[in-house]
Amino acid sequence: MFKALNDNAERWALLIFYLMLVATMTIEVIRRELFAYSSIWGEEVVRYCFIYLCWIGAAAAVRERAHIRIDVLLNYLPPRGKALIYIFGDLVTLALALLALWLSIETVQVSSKFGSVSHGLRVSMVWFLMAVPIGFSLMIFRLLQSLCRDLHDLRAGRPVYEGERLFE
Repeated sequence: MFKALNDNAERWALLIFYLMLVATMTIEVIRRELFAYSSIWGEEVVRYCFIYLCWIGAAAAVRERAHIRIDVLLNYLPPRGKALIYIFGDLVTLALALLALWLSIETVQVSSKFGSVSHGLRVSMVWFLMAVPIGFSLMIFRLLQSLCRDLHDLRAGRPVYEGERLFE
């Protein structure tokens, strides 16, 4: 069960938020075009689903090493040098993600303290602002997994995982 969750957690979350986004947008377009009526909550649901999509997608990209990178020089390095560069990059990203997590939690706490709500849905903004700490928490988890994987590969003399290539 943990392996299935580890392999597919982000995919399922992305699927759910994407379906909510598409369904709400479709309903709102039909309502606007056929009935000349639109709701204020529809736009908010789509906006916040998109925000969750971005942050969870960022964590999924960390897992697959799919973020944009310039790897021309990496192609000329031996496996050990490549592993060290990836480990260094993961450590820098981890430090930035920890800082961003700390700052984003502070933002959520301020919103919770003052009881801010969204304009259309009248739901606490904490639910929507939590997308950032959730995304960075997932990124940190995936970075730690990546670091462990890279360190094991480095010790064993195997080439590091470089992610799936989009274009060959």
